[in-house]
Amino acid sequence: MSASPRQPTADRAKQEHSTEAAAGSDIRAEGDTQGCQTKNEEAIPKSSPFDFVIKQFQGKRSSSGKRKEQPSAIKKFFSGFDFGKSEGKDGGETKETEKNNSSAEDQSEKQDLSLDDGPSHPVSEAESPSGEQRFNQFMQKLGKKPDSKNLDLNNCALSAADVTELASLLPFLPELEEISLSWNGCVGGALKALTVQLHHVNLLRVLRLNNCRLTAEDVTSLGEAFEIVPQLEELDLSWNSNIGGKLSLLTKKLPKGCKIKLLKMTDCNLTAKDGESLAEMLTVIPNLEVLDLSINKHIGCSMKVIAQDLKNVPGLKELNLHMCGLKHDSLQGLDAALQHLAELRKLDISCNKEIGGSFKDAAAHLANLKNLEVLDLHQCCVTEEDVTVLSQVIPLLSSLQELNLSSNKNVGVSSVPLLGRLRFLPNLKSVAISNCGLGEESFSSLAEAALHLPELEILDLSWNKCVGGNLKLLLGALKLAREIQVLRLSSCNLVAEDLALLTLLTQDGHLARLRKLDLSYNNSISDEGWMVFCRGLAAFKELSELDVSLRPSSCRDCGTWFSELLAALTKLPALAELGMQRWVLSESQRQQLESFNQDNKRNIRFDC
Repeated sequence: MSASPRQPTADRAKQEHSTEAAAGSDIRAEGDTQGCQTKNEEAIPKSSPFDFVIKQFQGKRSSSGKRKEQPSAIKKFFSGFDFGKSEGKDGGETKETEKNNSSAEDQSEKQDLSLDDGPSHPVSEAESPSGEQRFNQFMQKLGKKPDSKNLDLNNCALSAADVTELASLLPFLPELEEISLSWNGCVGGALKALTVQLHHVNLLRVLRLNNCRLTAEDVTSLGEAFEIVPQLEELDLSWNSNIGGKLSLLTKKLPKGCKIKLLKMTDCNLTAKDGESLAEMLTVIPNLEVLDLSINKHIGCSMKVIAQDLKNVPGLKELNLHMCGLKHDSLQGLDAALQHLAELRKLDISCNKEIGGSFKDAAAHLANLKNLEVLDLHQCCVTEEDVTVLSQVIPLLSSLQELNLSSNKNVGVSSVPLLGRLRFLPNLKSVAISNCGLGEESFSSLAEAALHLPELEILDLSWNKCVGGNLKLLLGALKLAREIQVLRLSSCNLVAEDLALLTLLTQDGHLARLRKLDLSYNNSISDEGWMVFCRGLAAFKELSELDVSLRPSSCRDCGTWFSELLAALTKLPALAELGMQRWVLSESQRQQLESFNQDNKRNIRFDC
């Protein structure tokens, strides 16, 4: 309860108290030595025979509204008696005394009422939850653990009211460094309530708003907030399609020398005009290290403009341009920018089909990226001429750890031994050559190069039919690849001999760290081959994912190897996922699988 409504009452009581004191002073000046007692006592003459009666009534006054009625009734009852005559007072003096007494009673009542009401304010304040308690209650309501530094509310089905409530809690979170509200569609249209409170969390470093359905107003309010979050380093606005065409609303108030290090705007429907705004943005964020513009098919039209300003972020370490509609001139402009990006660690220009045939324009500076660790060129429609250029450039990338050339058919059919030259990259940990049209010659070149890749952890050869029956060519490499954890051989036309080879390698202590094995879409494997594999499956001690599904157009009975599979599962405690699509299971077999899950407290999904 607020104190302000009671203040006039206290003022009147103080004024009446002053009036009473003045009246009492006048009476004493007239020689009344038997008059009023202290200012809080009743001014009843001592000679009154009813003195004790009045005091008894006064002692029983309650704090309720009857407080004034009781003394008034007593005075009315005794109004005909002249108490002052026994002391020689006239009637006027008595009336004046009674008037003063009434004033004193009113003052006493008001003071008592004030005292009664007074404690209600501090009690209410004590009972109301503190900011910390409110924050804890808010997080508990959403099923989240409170953290004063990291506010993770991803995919919490937040409502607009929740966003407003959260905004009211920011003043109590001065140490907050990260806010993640991704995958909450109702944040869109309500973000301004939050951004106007961001000055309370000036230590904020990370803001993630993926898939929040941000509106133009949200983008504007976010742009205005840049000035009040000077420590912001990471901004992720991915999957907000309404940002497209409105990026200037975000960038126009960005202060020069902004500390942003990570900027992600994946699938934001960015336009060519947004590309120009982004280019201007690069001039004021010199500390940028990660730029992700993936899945913005129209941004490629302005890539030359963006590339020109990439020189303003010389510390850039990661550039993701996956599916950005890049064209020949885009790659030319990018090549000019690469000479300023000596610190680049990752370059992803995958799924840009129209850049095929233009790699010769990017070769000059691509070879100078000595710190490059990840190069993703999958589905770029590289030509045979591109393969020739890449075979000269890629071996010079001495720090390369991950290479993805998948879905480029000319990699496998070219006469240039690109795959054979991977031997010059001993730090390679991941090689993806899925669907590259490998022939026996190119596959043999890869197998020989793999002997020089002791750090290899991931090998993806899926959708290369020549692997089937020739897996033995990789025998030496698989024996040396002690770190290999992922082996993908989907749709490789594998035969029983290939599965037997994998089983023997594992039983001999090789492939000991294998965690994921994809054997799906290999319909050419006989029941006998599956039987041999399942019998030796228990040797894959660390296996967590296994896929033996058939092609969508196929359907087969499990046959006699099902019992061998079920027996092996009990010896694979790490296995969490098992794909068995299109394998037909009997009712008895399904019951056995369900019983296995229940008895072993596992949740392996069998898609039958």
